[in-house]
Amino acid sequence: MTRNIVITGGTGGLGTALVRRLFGQDYRMAVTYLLPAEAEQFEREFDVDDERIILRRVDATNPEQVTAFFDEVARTWGAIHGVSALVGGWAGGRDVVETDDVRLERMFDLNLRSAFYTVRAAIPHLTRADWGRIVLVGSRAVIDNPPGQAAFNIAKAGVVSLGLTVAQELIDTNVTANVLMPSVIDTPATRQSFPHADYVNWPTPDEIAAVIEFILEERSGVMNGALVPVYGKS
Repeated sequence: MTRNIVITGGTGGLGTALVRRLFGQDYRMAVTYLLPAEAEQFEREFDVDDERIILRRVDATNPEQVTAFFDEVARTWGAIHGVSALVGGWAGGRDVVETDDVRLERMFDLNLRSAFYTVRAAIPHLTRADWGRIVLVGSRAVIDNPPGQAAFNIAKAGVVSLGLTVAQELIDTNVTANVLMPSVIDTPATRQSFPHADYVNWPTPDEIAAVIEFILEERSGVMNGALVPVYGKS
C-alpha cells in the first residue's frame, strides 16, 4: 500500500535526508519549503511532478496556509497517512533577562506554532484514513535546560507537550504520535552557528532520518507518546 506523507520543512537538511530515504519506496511525499534556494536545490535532486512528490511554498507559521496545503494533498492523493513536522529554528546567546519579545515570539513561531498548526491540520485526515503516524521534533534542551536559550527551551517544551497530549487524545485510534529528542544535528547551518564546536560526534541528518523512517512504518505501531533520544554521543 502506498502511504502519503506530509513533510513540513522538507527541503532542509533533515527533511532532504528523509526524502532520500523514502524516495523509491512505496511512499508519496508532500513537502513544504519557505526558502526558494532550498526548493531549487531540492528540485535538482528529486523528480518533482505531483505524482510522487508535491512541493509547495507554505509558511508553517500561517494556519490558513497549512490547512489549505493538507486539504490540497488529500484532494490530490485521496488520503494522508503520516506527517513529519520538521520546521524549526534555534536562537541563543541571551539569558532570560536579555530575551526580548521579538526573539521569544520567533522561537514560538518557528518551533511551537508551526508544529501545532501542522498537527491540528493533519489529525482529521489521519483519523479519516484510520491509520497514521505523527513525528515531531523536540529537543534534548527540554531535559537539560541549558542557559542562554530560554526562548528555544520553552518552545521545544511546548512541542514535547503537544506530542504527548496528541498521543493520549488519539490513543483509541490507529494514529500514533512520537517526539524525537535531538541535541544538535550536523548540518551546514548548525556548523555555521557553532563554528568552533567539535562536531565529530554530532548525529547526521541521515541517521536521524532513519529513525523517522522506522516510526513511519507499520511495525512502529507499538510506539505512541515516546520521547525518542536521537543525540548519540553529542
